[in-house]
Amino acid sequence: MNRSIGRVATVLLVLFGALFVNLNVITLIQADDLANHPANRRLIVREYELPRGPIVVGEDAIASSVPTDGTLRYLRTYPDGTRYAHLTGYYSLVLQRSGLERSLNEELTGRPTEVVAQNLGDLLGGANRPGNAVHLTIDGEIQAAAESALDGREGAVVVIDPRSGAVLASYANPTFDPNPLSSHDHSEIRDAWDRLRDADDNPMLDRATSELYPPGSTFKLVVAAAALERGEAPDSLYPDEAVYDVPQTSADIGNFGGGTCGSEETISLADAFRVSCNTVFARLGVDLGDEDLIRQSERFGFNRELPYDLSTATSQIPQELDAPATAQSALGQRDVRATPLHFALVAASIANGGELLRPHVVANVLSPDGQVVRGPDDGPWTGVGNDARPISARTAEQLRQMMIDTVQSGTGQAAQIDGVEVGGKTGTAEADRGPVAWFVGFAGDDAAIAVVLPTEDESATGGGVAAPVARQVLEVAVDRVGGR
Repeated sequence: MNRSIGRVATVLLVLFGALFVNLNVITLIQADDLANHPANRRLIVREYELPRGPIVVGEDAIASSVPTDGTLRYLRTYPDGTRYAHLTGYYSLVLQRSGLERSLNEELTGRPTEVVAQNLGDLLGGANRPGNAVHLTIDGEIQAAAESALDGREGAVVVIDPRSGAVLASYANPTFDPNPLSSHDHSEIRDAWDRLRDADDNPMLDRATSELYPPGSTFKLVVAAAALERGEAPDSLYPDEAVYDVPQTSADIGNFGGGTCGSEETISLADAFRVSCNTVFARLGVDLGDEDLIRQSERFGFNRELPYDLSTATSQIPQELDAPATAQSALGQRDVRATPLHFALVAASIANGGELLRPHVVANVLSPDGQVVRGPDDGPWTGVGNDARPISARTAEQLRQMMIDTVQSGTGQAAQIDGVEVGGKTGTAEADRGPVAWFVGFAGDDAAIAVVLPTEDESATGGGVAAPVARQVLEVAVDRVGGR
């Protein structure tokens, strides 16, 4: 009898032990994943009981929670919704979250991830604590200038402070209004979502950070950097040919508009850069070889995920190229792709003397009583060999001067600003829908910029349509940053 009772007791102990282990696994290990799973609506409904922290640009909240008389006590609103939509994203009862509302959800709710800590906070009164305020590096006037300069056209503008990596503007068009998606009316949310999802122009795509474009001749910045790092000089001479006979293929490469790039049999690297000479840079790419070209691209951050506060697409160059592919890649074609954010960062690294910095859009996060919860995720972006310098200071200065010459007397003259040292590189890439016009550059050490304009106008060029947009935005940026 005692033996039977002992066996039953042993089985019960084992079962209680298994139950104890399982409860601890759920509570301590799986709780966060279960609580934040998209299928679990309990957490997001609970968040409506308290004001979510604002997202702030300057002194203005571009996302805030306002009280209501309904069951859900707070409604998320976006006063300048379309201007900042791709940054803020939406906060939706049905669709969950996107943009900064998603990536900074913990900061905005002011609640820790760990369930044990959260429960302790509830016991201590933390459940009645409003969310933290997220302050952005965006300058409202520069952001408005980007919106105005695009003037309803498809494209994107990114402006970065070269000294810190802070993103001063990031605007893409088409855009969308996050307010209907953040409504408390389920039908309104679904109707707005259906319209956005089915729209031909894909307004929810952030073309500044999440769309990859062929960079065209702006990629000559990378090729020139590789050549200068190898020991070439701005005055190094190359054959000035109307057509470059590409090895291993009959598909030769010519210059924009036909003809040669100068009036002599040879042309310097600086002049070839200034007038964007395709035959020189195709030859230069092949002479460098695919390994050097790929290595320099990766030193600038290609094939690496950008360390950014929002998810981004990764700029790409293939890991191996034959001679024809190398020639075409040197012109920013074939399979080379980049985001405007990334090329603004490349321009910033040239403007600041050769240091690659971590791009960031969050300036700081403040608690309701004004204490700093976290600062910016800034500093060097280390990469190859744990080095944050894709180019030497000498190469950066040579490239900087070549870019200034391009704006003063080359393809980028439409970006000139009186009294301001503007440098840049234009690009016109071939794509399925039509040309992709680019301008990448800087204004002194105040601002670096990338502008991209996809268009179906076959006559459009980077110098003709993107450079004027850059000028309009940089004029405001210089006034704002230079006047601080």
